[in-house]
Amino acid sequence: MQEKSVEKNKNIIRDTIKLLIVFFVMPLTIFFTWKYAGNKYYLTSLILIIFAVVPFFLRFEKRKPEAREMVTLAVICAIAVISRVAFSMVPHFKPMAAIIMISGIAFGGEAGFLVGAISAFVSNFVFMQGPWTPWQMFAYGIGGLLAGVLAKVKIMKVDKPLRTAILGGVLIIAVVGPLLDTCSLFTMGIEINKSSIATTYLAGLPLNAVHAVATLATLLLIGKPMTEKLYRIQRKYGIMREE
Repeated sequence: MQEKSVEKNKNIIRDTIKLLIVFFVMPLTIFFTWKYAGNKYYLTSLILIIFAVVPFFLRFEKRKPEAREMVTLAVICAIAVISRVAFSMVPHFKPMAAIIMISGIAFGGEAGFLVGAISAFVSNFVFMQGPWTPWQMFAYGIGGLLAGVLAKVKIMKVDKPLRTAILGGVLIIAVVGPLLDTCSLFTMGIEINKSSIATTYLAGLPLNAVHAVATLATLLLIGKPMTEKLYRIQRKYGIMREE
């Protein structure tokens, strides 16, 4: 009984640390580096990657993640980056978010957040780094995290591909897209007031809708088979399991 109580307290502490890092430390880091560090977005991006790694490592109490686990995540990141590059000729049509969400569904929110942050950072070596990069890292990371949380509570399920795809589109419209729009408020040098806020978010709606359609279509087409393959890898090699 005492061991269960100790384990419960440890889980609460780990979850609290994760939440503080994702929803408090990282946003503050983006804000303060934007306000006081000028164009040091490479430094900001590297700091965010370090923060993104911490919740992932906190999943494992009695061991460190193995090399094959890190390689698996690296491969998923590569697929996500390639999916963004492949559709670069179609404005705002980005399947990358769907790949990130699949990683969260298969391996948990922490893995989804890490894949999202790294994929956004790496893909911008093709699309150009800038002050928007940390915002994109955070937005896509949140998308992967929320997909993992929804999968954990059985809302996004591999055997419900249509529901999962629709929810993926909703996450883009309701969370990821607005976070990316918020970046515009802080990086375009405009005065932040009620008018500029309303204009920015309304102008972003059509772009977010295209992004949502891309995410929905990708999840509908490859979400189930890709997630099932990742589940098989997880079962076969015992990777990405909490200890």
